[in-house]
Amino acid sequence: MEASLSRLLTGLLVYISRSDGRVHLATVKSVDGVNSSIMVEWLERSIGRRKEVSSSKNEAHRPNQKFYDMIQDFRETLEVTPLSASDLVEAHRICVCVRKRPLSKQEVKKKEIDVVSVRGKGAVLVHEPKQKVDLTKYLDNQVFQFDYCFDETSTNDLVYRFTAKPLVQSIFEGAMATCFAYGQTGSGKTHTMGGDFTGKLQNSSKGIYALAAQDVFALLSQRRYASLDLCPYVSFFEIYKGKVYDLLNKKAELRVLEDDRQQVQVVGLQEEYVSSVEEVIKMIEMGSTCRTSGQTSANANSSRSHAVLQIALRCSDRAKTLHGKFSLVDLAGNERGTDVSCNDRSTLVETAEINRSLLALTECIRSLGRNSDHIPFRMSTLTKVLRDSFIGEKSRTCMIATVSPGMASCDYTMNTLRYFLVFFHFPQTSYNIEAGLPDLYKQT
Repeated sequence: MEASLSRLLTGLLVYISRSDGRVHLATVKSVDGVNSSIMVEWLERSIGRRKEVSSSKNEAHRPNQKFYDMIQDFRETLEVTPLSASDLVEAHRICVCVRKRPLSKQEVKKKEIDVVSVRGKGAVLVHEPKQKVDLTKYLDNQVFQFDYCFDETSTNDLVYRFTAKPLVQSIFEGAMATCFAYGQTGSGKTHTMGGDFTGKLQNSSKGIYALAAQDVFALLSQRRYASLDLCPYVSFFEIYKGKVYDLLNKKAELRVLEDDRQQVQVVGLQEEYVSSVEEVIKMIEMGSTCRTSGQTSANANSSRSHAVLQIALRCSDRAKTLHGKFSLVDLAGNERGTDVSCNDRSTLVETAEINRSLLALTECIRSLGRNSDHIPFRMSTLTKVLRDSFIGEKSRTCMIATVSPGMASCDYTMNTLRYFLVFFHFPQTSYNIEAGLPDLYKQT
């Protein structure tokens, strides 16, 4: 970081120069030492504005400088109202969200341009760089609307509060809940579900997996649910090339069978009773180290399997009757066959199977949103093992799209957002859940 930037603190008032020549005060929102830039905010006619201010050294020799300037000028006109922990949470049968990650160190080193802006609670913009036949450069600014949109400053705690947290209570009421993280490789799915990364080390206590487990134990201790006499159990498995492997039992291969009552069973899946959040975190860490990975153009250690952590609440009777279940799914990256670094036959088959299972998932959620009598869960192994999530009035689903902000990923980001629009446009009702939640869930 340059010395001039190292002296800046969050909340400090600084003078900034606008593209129209005006100079005025703004508040430092964040300091990015890697990118040698700061994010500033100010009020203009009672409307919040924000802008990234980079050092002159960092601006030199930036590729696509014209597009960068155009995007910065456009952002100055935006009204920015990011989500905060004090905002009310709404519950949906299908909740559709988008999370933008920051530029990575590699992208910053390449002076990559950030082409994604989160305008407010449910709006995200993509500034798609284009060029006319006469070589004139321009931006195609496209707006996408979802239930919630999280910018690059959002923490896992904030994302969890608006996405998976409302679903935790639903399993105590007998629901089958599912939370998916979907997106391009390297867009932040595993960070969101599994926890914060420091280099290659992951803090599993800061991911949605662990945060959900924490709230499960908090609710189990509350008087309103103690009378149900429920016990929590955890299983963790991956689906790779259409086969299921137990991540808590040395990656033992499992069979997926359907019984005469049309109930899907994963034969031999190890389901462990847990008595604390710490036990769950150890299981997450153990399972995550066993997960299948591979190399793609976007990530040298890309997850090439779907990972499913399930938290089941069972009655303490002899039959251990299932009361409710929460499936948390970190989906494999939605690459095309040409996007993997090693295009051998095995890798291409792997990619084809990933895309086939994602298509099957799309059809199941589409049918769920339309209240269809027929749910095509037999289309893939992924949808078979998640059959409970698609059947019944008490099923609840949350989908988190993770997107990369760089100009080089613009096409993938656009494809992800267009894909999610299908789910967002389902007819459904939403309601404020703050009043009905225990104190654990209320903002203090």
